[in-house]
Amino acid sequence: MTMLVTNIGELVTWDADRPILHDAAFIVEGGHVAWFGHRRDAPAADTMRDVGGAAVIPGFVDSHTHLVFAGDRSAEFEARMTGAAYAAGGIRTTVAATRAAPDEQLAANVARHLAEMRAQGTTTAEIKSGYGLTVLDEARSLAIAREFTDETTFLGAHVVPEGSDIATYVDLVTGPMLEKCAPYARWIDVFCEDGAFGADEARTVLEAGIAAGLLPRIHANQLGPGPGVQLAVELGAAAADHCTYLSAADVDALAGSDTVAGLLPGVEFSTRQPYPDARRLLDAGVTVSLATDCNPGSSYTSSMPFCIAVAVRDMGMSPREALWSATKGGAVSLRRDDVGHLAVGAKADHAVLNAPSFVHLAYRPGVPLVAAVG
Repeated sequence: MTMLVTNIGELVTWDADRPILHDAAFIVEGGHVAWFGHRRDAPAADTMRDVGGAAVIPGFVDSHTHLVFAGDRSAEFEARMTGAAYAAGGIRTTVAATRAAPDEQLAANVARHLAEMRAQGTTTAEIKSGYGLTVLDEARSLAIAREFTDETTFLGAHVVPEGSDIATYVDLVTGPMLEKCAPYARWIDVFCEDGAFGADEARTVLEAGIAAGLLPRIHANQLGPGPGVQLAVELGAAAADHCTYLSAADVDALAGSDTVAGLLPGVEFSTRQPYPDARRLLDAGVTVSLATDCNPGSSYTSSMPFCIAVAVRDMGMSPREALWSATKGGAVSLRRDDVGHLAVGAKADHAVLNAPSFVHLAYRPGVPLVAAVG
């Protein structure tokens, strides 16, 4: 069965030769793009969908989320908005609530947030653990996440839990916890930051995960300058996420590597930290992704369009660069070549906008422009 999606005012494919077309169409067969081009050239199909001149974009690829959690940290947000500083310790508040929640509640929370995301155009999402911090709670968090996505990340090294010292906890993360969690995870992650894990501990965690068959990524350089980006490049991590505080050497290292700089503008919006300098990274030739970092503490947004608008307004990105980073860039961050674009052979994950151009995602911030998701 084939379906022709036609009368597209503007079609974003990210195909190397024809990245954006006007008065376009594409054909879906078996859930994948079988053809795209100008509407007048479209071959026959079994069914047809006319989108009435709307813009169509690839579904967003949200490559950094923390959706397995319980509880609320709105009081922490209010305190920050009235002058309190952000610190990594707030994570422990969510840990207590998550440990106390039954599986059914955690799964329902994940489903609710993914529904929010899909309504805003997100068709692929990564989900991390990190709010359990015991062998049992990390394993069940990942088992729940795996019910919703294959892009699951073991983040047992989020912070050191109450009652443990860092050396003992790293031994737990790289030993019994990794053994129980690895079957449910594709990725291994660590929060490499003052107040969390230093370079030596982060290296130990990531190398243990790699030895267990997991792919590395890292939380790096969020709260201040640090070793995270350099470690990510050294270990061949797919992504170094946050990248708020970068030295010239960090930028050069990213530019000379396959590591994606994952920018998470919802964090800076919600913590009042400086925004990362996307322009600096892009001009240096670094591959950049955009993601929500959806979590209850530092970035409680599920909206990729919001992140695009902030990246354009406050991080030096053009609307086209921001859309690429929120779609194809996210796919590169997850080392996926089947999502984030609408070239032939890709999954036909797409969003129809109630707008004539993708530029409206930044031009009309806060407006629910996603009319349909396919």
